[in-house]
Formats: sequence, structure tokens, C-alpha cells
Amino acid sequence: MRRAENLLTSLEGVLSARVVTTPLGEVSEIHILAHAGQTPKQVVRNVESALLAHLGLKVDHRKISIAQTADVKPIETLDLGAVRERAAQRVVLFDDLAMATGPRNRRVTATVALTSEGRIESASEEGPDTARNRLDVAARATVVVLERLLDRGGLALEGVQMHEAFGRTWVMVGVQAIGGRDSKLLMGTAEVRESAEHAAVYATLDATNRWTMARSPR
Repeated sequence: MRRAENLLTSLEGVLSARVVTTPLGEVSEIHILAHAGQTPKQVVRNVESALLAHLGLKVDHRKISIAQTADVKPIETLDLGAVRERAAQRVVLFDDLAMATGPRNRRVTATVALTSEGRIESASEEGPDTARNRLDVAARATVVVLERLLDRGGLALEGVQMHEAFGRTWVMVGVQAIGGRDSKLLMGTAEVRESAEHAAVYATLDATNRWTMARSPR
């Protein structure tokens, strides 16, 4: 049935498909959500033809129900649009991260580059070459660059932690946002994918995204 549903959703104009079967495995109902560009009869014929040609499955047209809409988009399209809209709202974008180690003094340097309004800034921070400190220097360098780019208020790294949750590894960053006499703790998280150091940068940006948006000239 999963093969049948995948086949039906690949048809032109079909947004989603659900195949219902009896306990014996026979098709009892097929529900189709489609755009309004084709007539329901044409959609039904396409469904019948596709199932017969690709799966050898003959279905009575009376078991096929069609719902049409001109407004609903596939979930994948909605997700992509949401990602693009969110990216367009970001004031600061990640550009590059370079980690360099010194074999003699056992220290590591993180250099982070960020972009804001077409302007690129970078900063480097150094610390002992340990797994914990590699995250710390990456996050600290990110905070320094953010201050240079925005030049409004102050930021200070509160801490970096790594956690296991939901079968995945996450980096959590706390940043103190200082404005006048007040300060506020900002929290951000990022899943470890490319590297733990990259996740530390992304988590710092996640923590400070709303803060940077509020201080953007736009």
C-alpha cells in the first residue's frame, strides 16, 4: 500500500494520497487530495491507470474519492518556504569557521567569519586544546564577531554545554546580552552534524538571533 501511495502522489496535480485496505489486504478506499486544475473524473482515471500499469492493481472507480483545493501546497513546499522566510529574517549569517591547533603549546584557535548586510567580519579566540575548550573558543569568537557587526549593546559568553537527547548530540550555548544596567540570558541550541565546533557557532547564533534582529538598522 505504501508503494501505491507513493505512486499516486507522484501523479500530476496530486498533493496527497491515502490507501485503505481490508484485513485481507484488499483495497477498500482510496482518498486523493488534488489541485483543482483537473476534473475529478480525470483524476480518477489517472489513479486507475497508474495502479494498473505500475502495480497490476485493478480498483473500482467507486472506491476512489477526490478532494480538490486551489490553496493547499505540499508539506515539503511549505517547509521550504518557511526555511527561506526564516533565513531572510536573519540579520547575521554564518560564513566560515576555521580551527587551528599548535602542536607545541597544545592550544587551539577558532576563527569565525559572519556576514551582516553584505559586510563580513571575523574574529579569533584561543584556548587550551581540549574537547570542551574547542567549543568554548568557537562560541567566544562568534560573540566577538557579533559585537563588531552590530555595535549595539554588549554580549558575553555565559557557557557552552554538550548534551545527548532524543538519540542525538546537541550543543547548548548561553549568552548574556547587556544593555545599560540590565542583562538577559539568551539560550540557543544546535544539533551536532558537521562538527561540534560548528554546532557551537550555530547555537550561539540561535541564542542571539532575536537580539540581533531587534538591533538591526532594518
